[in-house]
Amino acid sequence: MAFDVFSKVVSQADSRGSYLSDDQVDALINLVKDGNKRVDAVNRITSNSSAIVASAARELFAEQPQLTAPGGNAYTNRRAAACLRDLEIILRYVTYATFAGDASVLEDRALNGLRETYVALGTPGASVAAGIEKLKEASIRIVNDPANITQGDCSSLVSELSGYFDRAAAAVV
Repeated sequence: MAFDVFSKVVSQADSRGSYLSDDQVDALINLVKDGNKRVDAVNRITSNSSAIVASAARELFAEQPQLTAPGGNAYTNRRAAACLRDLEIILRYVTYATFAGDASVLEDRALNGLRETYVALGTPGASVAAGIEKLKEASIRIVNDPANITQGDCSSLVSELSGYFDRAAAAVV
C-alpha cells in the first residue's frame, strides 16, 4: 500500500514506538509551506500533459528515427500510440508522486516490473528512458515558468520532480 509522506513518517515512528523527531516535524512543516507550489506544479503538468507527451515523442522520434522506420518499435500507428500511452502513464504517476511528496505510488503502480515487461516485448529500454528524459525536460520548463504561479524558490520541488523522472528512466534500462 502506498502512503503519502505524512502517513509514512507516522508509520515509521509508530513502528519504532517513538515520537516524531524535530527534524521530521520540520520537514513536514516545510512540505506544508510549499504546498501551494506543489499544487501549482502538478496542475501545470496535468493541464499540459498532452502537449508534454506529444513534444517528448516528437523529439524522441526525431532523434531516433529508427523507432518509426519499418521494423522499429514505434512503427505503425498502433505501436506509436502504445509508446505515447506509456509516456503518458509515466507522466501521470510522476504527478501523483509529486503531489504526495513520495515516490512509492510511482514505484508500486508504474515502475515495478516495467523493465521486465519491456524486455519481454523487445522494447528498447534506452529509448524509453530517452523519452522519459524528454518528459522531464518539458515538465521542468513548465514548472519553472514564473507566470501565474505561487512565488518563491522552487528549486527543492524541481529537484524532487527531476528525481521522480530519473527513477522512472532508471527503471526501464
